[in-house]
Amino acid sequence: MATPVDSSAPASSPATATLVAALPPGIGLLRLKFRLLAAFSTELAFGAAWRLFTTPRQLPPKHWEAESLAGARQFWVPTPRSQVAAYEWNPAGAHTVLLVHGWEHRASFWGYMARGLAAAGFRVVALDGPAHGASPGERTTLPGFGAAVQAVADAVGPVHGVVAHSFGGAATVGIPVRFNQDADGTLPRLVLLAVPASTTAVAQRFAELLQLPAAVVARMNRYVQEQHGRDAESFSLIHTGRTLPVGQALLLHDHDDASIPFGEAVDIAASWPGLEFRPTSGLGHNRILRDASVIEQVVAFLT
Repeated sequence: MATPVDSSAPASSPATATLVAALPPGIGLLRLKFRLLAAFSTELAFGAAWRLFTTPRQLPPKHWEAESLAGARQFWVPTPRSQVAAYEWNPAGAHTVLLVHGWEHRASFWGYMARGLAAAGFRVVALDGPAHGASPGERTTLPGFGAAVQAVADAVGPVHGVVAHSFGGAATVGIPVRFNQDADGTLPRLVLLAVPASTTAVAQRFAELLQLPAAVVARMNRYVQEQHGRDAESFSLIHTGRTLPVGQALLLHDHDDASIPFGEAVDIAASWPGLEFRPTSGLGHNRILRDASVIEQVVAFLT
């Protein structure tokens, strides 16, 4: 599902974070469309809703993105269904940190974080998820995104740390991605920024935004079960997080996050013994990626 975002990346359609506080343009027509489709056929309404839920928009490049990738080497990693673009900063760094972006973002959104980590001596790798950035495709799902993260992790390992934002955190932890499988299978450090606690809660917000009938929502849930052999809620961080083989985990989430309610971070922290939770204020859903204090904390935690 998509992730509507704050001022740095406008409200979106759907893929695993949350929906917007302000209604996006054209929502009235979308609601009418789904009301008419559902009245005619639940299956047709489900198909249209699922396409929307799994189709990220390609947001126009921001003025600072080209500079973000200027010092990075681009390479390609095969995935189970295609390939994804990946980028590397400071290849001589002693420890590898993998950055996983959120819905409708791309590797270039990590520019500030990547430079901060590279300056601290880390080798930094980021990917464009399926159907994001330079990577091919028009649609992706949580499992598909997670499979791409797995492919990159396997290709660049061993991985010392992961920093994941929003949908990227849900895909990394909810699947979950397995790191350092050639060693002891433990990821030494994990940093989560503004991640959702429950995948079904995200889907419910999407359904509420579009005013989807309960029968359509139920059909979406059945489809997940049919495709993946597990129910949608089983991908939620409140269930998977505490089972991960992680040395140390850190969660940062802003009180003013308009995309993913702060209460979801509280739920994650309560469900995950040993997780360190550090609330922030005034950063919203996206500025948390670029804030100097947050970057400093992430560097210190990974060191």
